[in-house]
Amino acid sequence: MTDLKSKKILMVLTSHAELGDTGEKTGFWVEEFAAPYYTFVDAGVQITLASPAGGQPPIDPKSEMEDFQTASTKRFDEDKEAQALVANTHKLAEMKSSDFDAVFYPGGHGPLWDLTENADSIALIESFLADNKPIAAVCHAPAAFLNIKDADGEFFVKGKAVTGFTNTEEEAVELTDVVPFLLEDELVKRGGDYQKVSDWNAFAIQDGLLISGQNPASSELAAEKLLAALS
Repeated sequence: MTDLKSKKILMVLTSHAELGDTGEKTGFWVEEFAAPYYTFVDAGVQITLASPAGGQPPIDPKSEMEDFQTASTKRFDEDKEAQALVANTHKLAEMKSSDFDAVFYPGGHGPLWDLTENADSIALIESFLADNKPIAAVCHAPAAFLNIKDADGEFFVKGKAVTGFTNTEEEAVELTDVVPFLLEDELVKRGGDYQKVSDWNAFAIQDGLLISGQNPASSELAAEKLLAALS
């Protein structure tokens, strides 16, 4: 087993705050950051945080509601050091895959808007893959993998087992008509072997270098799979 203390993981958060044209706010989902973050920290991994705009990424206000609190989110609420890291994320464009062993994208609805077609993010993920390093994302964040191509110019998810927020989960939160696209549909369109379990249950899957989790409940599971891939 490799000592994980020498490992470095880049976590990429969204910078997008507007929930379509609803006038409501979005951003990253606290649990989907906090659960993986503490899974990594407790394993001794070094974490760097980045976002497209740098600085403080927006937090989805709904994810701070009482119903969605977990041990990890409560820990984050009391963790001044982690809060300071989140408030001062690096600019995504300045990140290089050579400085890290893996990358993890927490979800929330924000990534659908600003990480799906982000050229810096796409180039970064493609360079992680070229270096044979694992990439992971949870919930809506597998959207960041939609436009990744392999060396042959094919969509990277084509033929690979992958998951992400389901159409029925999107329906349950009543945002089907607000989001720019349905993640499940887009993964399927790109030839992904899309897999899922019942709504809101924990499910994460690995196919080679690709690790994905279905929903907030899957955050820790996806992070554990990433640690296993590094060890």
